Amino acid sequence: MVYTPHRNLPLVHHSTALLTDRYELTMFQGALTAGTAQRRAIFEVFARHLPNGRRYGVVAGTGRFLDALESFQFGGPELEYLISQGIVDEPTAAWLESYRFAGNVWGYAEGDCYFPGSPILVVEGSFAEAVILETLALSILNHDCAIASAASRMVRAAGDRPLIEMGSRRTHEMAGVAAARAAYLAGFRTTSNLEAGRTYGVPTAGTSAHAFTLLHDSERHAFQSQLDALGASTTLLVDTYDVARAVAVAVELAGPDLGAVRIDSGDLGEMAREVREQLDALGAPKTQIIVTGDLDEYSIAALAASPVNGYGVGTSLVTGSGAPTASLVYKLVARAQSDDGPLRPVAKNSVGKPSRGGRKWAVRHRDENGRAIAEVVSLNEPTPGPYDRPLLRPLVVGGEIVGREDISEARDRHERALTELPPSAFQLSRGDVAIPTEFLNGA
Repeated sequence: MVYTPHRNLPLVHHSTALLTDRYELTMFQGALTAGTAQRRAIFEVFARHLPNGRRYGVVAGTGRFLDALESFQFGGPELEYLISQGIVDEPTAAWLESYRFAGNVWGYAEGDCYFPGSPILVVEGSFAEAVILETLALSILNHDCAIASAASRMVRAAGDRPLIEMGSRRTHEMAGVAAARAAYLAGFRTTSNLEAGRTYGVPTAGTSAHAFTLLHDSERHAFQSQLDALGASTTLLVDTYDVARAVAVAVELAGPDLGAVRIDSGDLGEMAREVREQLDALGAPKTQIIVTGDLDEYSIAALAASPVNGYGVGTSLVTGSGAPTASLVYKLVARAQSDDGPLRPVAKNSVGKPSRGGRKWAVRHRDENGRAIAEVVSLNEPTPGPYDRPLLRPLVVGGEIVGREDISEARDRHERALTELPPSAFQLSRGDVAIPTEFLNGA
């Protein structure tokens, strides 16, 4: 069956409307049939717990969600597919033709930290227009928060040493772009992903792989080719054959101004010490040492005393270092009893999966030194104390996006947010969250 629109629909380029689960359209159609679709409703995104005993989470993906929300429209191709597959009926398709989110969204700012129960996204609108956004919001936020949370731990473990995100080859092609953005937000210096550079302005970096060395008749020929193309400031990969011999050839060809050497295998700490001694002896004390090879926050921390100048992280970063999802959920917390009735709290009491009813507000309670003491969540819009920091900000007002910002702002915010946390937040061992979440006024 070919769907015939009730009006001439504009062509929606790169529509995000089908980046959703079918059950949302099932609920959507059911609510339309029952006459409850227009009832005012509020949904919240939060985590019941942090994964793997971590001490804090990092909000990331809000900017990507706002971009996706702007493109969440049902054009002719989308509606024809839904009708032809029997996913929605004609009345529902007619409603979807004119769908534009016209509600309000509040959220924690990107780069801020969150804790169990933090209402990091609050979506208000009719039930129909808000429920349909569940998968879009969760798929973006669960991925990006997981990556940023892992990246933040790696950055803390690295100290002042820069990290390069290089995990594109270990994940879905578009997840690699999103991961690069989230990692940069959390403090990584550069990414190997060029699309992340073009789309989000993340600085890019990259050298060469073992294949480049193996292409040439000798390591000497490979190094000379790279130096001819990129200059002495390049980074040469020195562990294809014999590291000590490769370092000697690299300095011989490039001279003392060789930018860096990269080590990708073996005992990285011991190898870095040997290479540092060799570089210094060869008169190249400024040549840096970059290490890569299945690094995570634990192995980075273990290399703190080694003469390493930077790290390249791939697989562990793009998989959230063991926590590939932030375990966020999207739950209805308030709804009206009629189309024009007042909101009332609603909650589920499922075993192990309870929710708290009512629209939430949150502040970070801090002491006079600016140190975070608690995450305070309540049902009333708070009057912050002298040291408290409100956490929710408007992102969408009446369907208009008002909360966009440059990624550099989120990056700076994350640095500031970390300075609020107690020292225990940065321990890599499993433990309690850095600050407790306190629920007030029946929240």
